[in-house]
Amino acid sequence: MSTTRPKRPNGRPTIKAVAAAAGVSTAAVSQAFNDKGRLAEPTRRRILNAAAELGWSPSASAAALRSARTRTLALVVRRPTDVLGADPHFSELITGIEGELAPRGYGLLLHLVAGVDEESALYERLAAEGRVDGAVLTDARADDPRPALLRRLGLPSVLLGAPDPEATVPTVGLGNQGSGVHEAIDHLLGLGHRRIAYVCGPAELQHTRLRRTVFEETLGLAGLRPVAVLSTDFSEGAAVAATEELIGRTERPTAIVYANDSMAVCGIGTAQRAGLRVPDDLSVVGYDNLPLGSWLHPRLTTVDQQVQRVGAAAARVLLARCGEDVPETPLEGRPHLVVRESTGPATPSINPAFQRS
Repeated sequence: MSTTRPKRPNGRPTIKAVAAAAGVSTAAVSQAFNDKGRLAEPTRRRILNAAAELGWSPSASAAALRSARTRTLALVVRRPTDVLGADPHFSELITGIEGELAPRGYGLLLHLVAGVDEESALYERLAAEGRVDGAVLTDARADDPRPALLRRLGLPSVLLGAPDPEATVPTVGLGNQGSGVHEAIDHLLGLGHRRIAYVCGPAELQHTRLRRTVFEETLGLAGLRPVAVLSTDFSEGAAVAATEELIGRTERPTAIVYANDSMAVCGIGTAQRAGLRVPDDLSVVGYDNLPLGSWLHPRLTTVDQQVQRVGAAAARVLLARCGEDVPETPLEGRPHLVVRESTGPATPSINPAFQRS
């Protein structure tokens, strides 16, 4: 029994037809013919047999394109477009990356994806089409499958996160990642705060878990427990909802720490619209030390994690992995607290809406 194989308009079978016949991805077919990645020999042989049966071979021009450098690196961000648009963190990161790429004639290909499967499929497609030389990975997760996937695809990568000498892919970030949160809680405790809440990011992210652990442990050393730890998707709406829930309590927190500056800005606005004064009634701490924080009223107390420097360092590491003669200068320093006017001495935490006249 014969089956109809997909063909191009010119009658030639397609790479998709070979992939379907061999039961593999198009990226695997590409690897079998250009010797990139780590294909098992039985898989490679099955692909070559399927290609021979269909009469398919990569065109000379496509092979030449695959063997040449594209001088393009990928940055794939798993965020909804509205969240990314409202968060200047990635603008700072891209500025740092581009500052290293542009002088060397490299470009940055930015993609937004919604989920894990979509991100993996994108890397498969980028590798199969030979569109990038490597990728910067963001938002490290526990048991993250992406480093292994990119190794299989033959794409160099670098992961943004806490430095880890045992990681299977280079990780770039400031050391002692929990120090900023520790400093923030110590600062609030020194101001007399005892009812402190934390509005964090998605629970599956490694930095969310690390910072939450440091937050709870630092409070524990003072004999305290968090008022609440609320997990969000980093969006404005989630930050507003979390703030409204916290300040609406009979005994509201006297201080709230947010996982990024954008959420902290939303928190300040939400508190002020509810009639609370910052910092007289509520102290607020952000995370990132983005430029917008210094233009608020009151100016935002925040943790500086030097996003541009991290982006630049990640770009240098990835360029070196792509064969460029770039010094991989170690990234020194650690996150630290920048104290401004959004934090002040604690006041009684009874919500004015519940006080008796």
